[in-house]
Amino acid sequence: MTIDNTESQMRKGLLELCILGIIQREKEAYPSDILGELKEAKLVVLEGTLYPLLTRLKNAGMLSYTWKESLTGPPRKYYALTESGSEFYASLRASWNELNKAVNFLTESL
Repeated sequence: MTIDNTESQMRKGLLELCILGIIQREKEAYPSDILGELKEAKLVVLEGTLYPLLTRLKNAGMLSYTWKESLTGPPRKYYALTESGSEFYASLRASWNELNKAVNFLTESL
């Protein structure tokens, strides 16, 4: 068992919450922008991880997308939360807040 593997598993578990959070905050987001924000937050994610997750969330009714013309190339797909996605995100945030509070309580030094 290594710290790298454990860290990786923790990050993967929170990736969905973080992606939905970015989209919620921005109202709509282009995948490259999502990757940039994750990288800036030190949550480096590869395109090969992001795109299947976005597709899964779209197929589950959590995301919708629209095509927008680009000045520098082909049209771009922008993702937005659906009403169900917004509710799901709010539930994930509440769960994260409870879990974070419990972990901090259990692991802080007295």
